[in-house]
Amino acid sequence: MKRSEAREMLFKALYEIEVQKDITDEHINMFLENNEITDNATIEYIKKSISGISLKKDELENIISSNLKKDWKLDRISKINIALLKLAIYEIKYTETPFKVAINEVVDLAKKYSEETAPAFINGVLASVVAEEK
Repeated sequence: MKRSEAREMLFKALYEIEVQKDITDEHINMFLENNEITDNATIEYIKKSISGISLKKDELENIISSNLKKDWKLDRISKINIALLKLAIYEIKYTETPFKVAINEVVDLAKKYSEETAPAFINGVLASVVAEEK
């Protein structure tokens, strides 16, 4: 499975976690099985990323919040967009993924899975995060 396909699967798992508010190893294994993910590299990528994002959940949410417009709150953002932002910010801050790749991929996923205004919104938040990192 290509990395972009694996990232899309990871996004779907993160969205499920946002909706269900809970994550267990059993839940992750069921997700992998239901989506017929058998490639060991993809399984490792998804499990490692979910673990890292779960551990950094509060920090990731604080980064998102601090990069929103003044009158916006985290609870105003759709769960799809939260999952996408967490994924991209985690990859930008804690992996070797180039920030341009992380941003491009989640913007493409936003075009596919979220509302019409989401790609521009996500791109803006992530541009702010990257500027803050430099």
